[in-house]
This record gives sequence, C-alpha cells and structure tokens, in this order.
Amino acid sequence: MFQIKTRRLACFSTLLFSCIAVSAQSAVLAAPAVNGVASTEKPETAELQKVEDSWSLAVNNRDQYGMELALSPLYVGVGANGVVTMRNQEVADLINGDDKTIHLDQKIITVRMLGDVAVANGTYTLHHKGANGPLDEKGVFTHVFQRVHNNWYCINSQRTLIREDGPAVKQKKKSDAELPFHIPIFSKN
Repeated sequence: MFQIKTRRLACFSTLLFSCIAVSAQSAVLAAPAVNGVASTEKPETAELQKVEDSWSLAVNNRDQYGMELALSPLYVGVGANGVVTMRNQEVADLINGDDKTIHLDQKIITVRMLGDVAVANGTYTLHHKGANGPLDEKGVFTHVFQRVHNNWYCINSQRTLIREDGPAVKQKKKSDAELPFHIPIFSKN
C-alpha cells in the first residue's frame, strides 16, 4: 500500500514538473524577438512611439496634415520656455516659421495606461536656430494621449529642459580642524 502511494506521488510530481517546464519554455518562446533578443517593450509603448515618430516626422518635414493627425483639436502644449500653445498655433508656427533647420527626435521611456488615456514620459532633442547660431535643446517630456476611434492623439504636452552643467563653481575651503567642531581653546594652533 505504501509503494502505491509513493508511485502515485512520484508520477504526480513528474507530471507537475513537466507541465511547469513546458509552460516556462512556451512563455520564453512566445516573447517577441528582436535581432535574437527577447523584447521587454510593452505593446502600448511601441504603439505610442509610432505616434511620437509621426509627430517628429511631421515637424521635420513641415507637414501640416501629419501634425494634425498627431495632435488632438483639444491639444495644449507647454514648451520648455513656459509658452502655452494650442494645436492651431503649433501648426501655424510649423508652416510659417522662419527656422527651416528645426529637427525633432522624441523617445518614449515609460507609458501608463488609464483606459483610453495614456501618459507617456520620455526624452527629446530639438535642433533649431538660437540667437547665436544652431542649438540642440535636450529635455524630458510628459505627453497625455487619448484614444479616439482607435487612434491616439496627444491632448497635452509638457516639456522641461535638462540643465547643462556650467563652469565649475568654486567650493568653500574646508577647515583644517581635525574635529568636526572647531573650538579655538582646544585646537593645536
């Protein structure tokens, strides 16, 4: 009787571990591969990156229609300089702008889904004419997207410049005292 229970337990254990091994292998095989490496990018990140890419392409090509496909009619943008613009202003600035060197690259880092709304955070580089010549503006963004009729449109944008480190700042001279508190009576001087 003991041998029968032991055999059943052994068979059950073997079957259980086999199922676990097969499911683990199928999970690894089911992950999409990019150049032989399993991708960890979420599908919504890839989907919204396509919208960001089409937005960047519209800016780079001065494409009014492409810009209108990326930005919602309700779009509000807060630039890195603090200027607030609406969609029509963005499109007009794109078409009528004097700076023909504008080039935009945007890369999504994270996406949070809230039903038909998505919040994307990422980095951007904007190449444009500055007061003293060409300028590369680097920063971070937060874009809020809304899904309408199975398409994503940006309804809000906030950009923040990444501060560049200037010349080294002079630091205070550190005390020569051995103790954390310098008491003149007890010092070695």
